[in-house]
Amino acid sequence: MTDQMSDPRPEAEIIEACKSGDRDAFHDLFLIYKDRVYSVALHFSGNESAARDITQQVFLKLFTRIGQFRREAQFTTWLYRIVANTCVDDKRKQVRFVPLSPEIEVRTMSGRGLQERAFQRNQMADSVRQAISELSPKLRLPILLKYVEGLSYEEIAQTLSCSIGTVSSRLNRGHKALAQKLGHLRGELISGE
Repeated sequence: MTDQMSDPRPEAEIIEACKSGDRDAFHDLFLIYKDRVYSVALHFSGNESAARDITQQVFLKLFTRIGQFRREAQFTTWLYRIVANTCVDDKRKQVRFVPLSPEIEVRTMSGRGLQERAFQRNQMADSVRQAISELSPKLRLPILLKYVEGLSYEEIAQTLSCSIGTVSSRLNRGHKALAQKLGHLRGELISGE
């Protein structure tokens, strides 16, 4: 659930107020984007603690760099670029691999068959998250931006400072890698439906 903004000003006005040092406007900007930033950080890092740290780093960078935003791209594109760079920087700092494994709530269902099906789906979801976490950052970020954040190819290209062709190529390579890693689930998907 997203917090409500304390000031219903348009985003462009909030950004300009942030550039002028208005802390209330920055708080409003934080409320608007904190969930999106955290979501990308969590899917990238696979660790709630790391995702909180990345989110904090992103908003600290945003606070100190908001004056650099020149409206040459959409604000969200500029923000996602900061998020992507912070995620990659955090990954470089890690000494060992941390797999994606956010807590999944197993819903209580009546009937053993439904519980088994829920368990199988949770296992499949874990397998997908694990496979995504094993992709290189160059392939993982476009996958997350496309399927978690719903960005278009153009927005991903702007975010990652690359061409649309590069985005398409990275998504294609990511899809192929995921298909290889997850090929064993094909039978389970068909029989589980």
